[in-house]
Amino acid sequence: MENKKEMRKWLDDLGLDHPLVIAGPCSAETEEQVLGIAHSLKDTDVNYYRAGIWKPRTRPGNFEGVGALGLKWLQRVKEETGMKTATEVANRAHVELALEHDIDLLWIGARSTVSPFIVQEIADALEGTDKVVLIKNPVNPDLSLWLGAVERLYTADIKNLGVIHRGFSTYAKTKYRNIPEWQVAIDLQTRFPDLPIINDPSHITGKRDMIFDVSQTALDLNFDGLMIETHHDPDNAWSDAAQQVTPDSLVQIMTDLRIRKETDSEAEYNSKLDNLRAQIDILDGQLIETMGNRMKISDSIGELKKQKNVAVLQSNRWNQILGAMILEGESQGLSEEFVLKMFKAIHQESINHQEKIING
Repeated sequence: MENKKEMRKWLDDLGLDHPLVIAGPCSAETEEQVLGIAHSLKDTDVNYYRAGIWKPRTRPGNFEGVGALGLKWLQRVKEETGMKTATEVANRAHVELALEHDIDLLWIGARSTVSPFIVQEIADALEGTDKVVLIKNPVNPDLSLWLGAVERLYTADIKNLGVIHRGFSTYAKTKYRNIPEWQVAIDLQTRFPDLPIINDPSHITGKRDMIFDVSQTALDLNFDGLMIETHHDPDNAWSDAAQQVTPDSLVQIMTDLRIRKETDSEAEYNSKLDNLRAQIDILDGQLIETMGNRMKISDSIGELKKQKNVAVLQSNRWNQILGAMILEGESQGLSEEFVLKMFKAIHQESINHQEKIING
């Protein structure tokens, strides 16, 4: 698969003066709920109305969607509001039912993208379709697996393609539900700059009060749009309650977001500069989080040394670390002076943590 300008045609043909917006409830719950939210979003920036019909849950026993019945509700949404509709598909049967009910946009979820067998089944069922098909990143940060899914659909003569960045699962506890790992999305953009990329801040954050910040970062990185879960009564939603926003909140988010337009050479420069600065901000945040995790390990070492009455400073260990990091730094284009200053500061902070515990 090669990058081509034609990849953007379905998005460019919409003629938008704002990012693409896909919004609606995580799950279709009742006909009244689906239609009520849709009418609230009718005259906003929302371009596609989304609702989960089949909900793959991590563990059985939770609400797994209303099933095909909800597709009729989405048909009514289109009839009454004129909005295009969108839902997730995970197998051939889902695809056939969605096409039968004239759903305009289908997306493949992260749990499906991880399996080439599932993706191929969906690609075969969609072969030659003119519907828009978006592929969420797999649950693990594997760019090849993500692109492989796109290639399977591309090979099936599906022209209207795009991807959704929804973050990646991790065992470690972080402030995100799914850590963004922005660099994976940036690498995809670099290889296929004309493949539309949508950000899903709802699934990245898992918390509605973080959605704006992640959305702004995505736009600063030149993402083409956002998928934001929206519900009239988020706290009582049947699935993913904490990450859904009200229609009014969605409108406010879209109003407050800084959307940069490239209209001349100066604007192009500022857009590129903002993009690079956004990448630095992301990496700086990751550095702080990594340093915090490193000091937590230093605390554990301090506890162990306290139990065994061992001195804090271990010179041989420190010299080994420093020598190894200088060599590693050189391989990354970092000067010896910089590496020395950085690791001396890190080492001193680690000593401070351990001494505080031992003397505490």
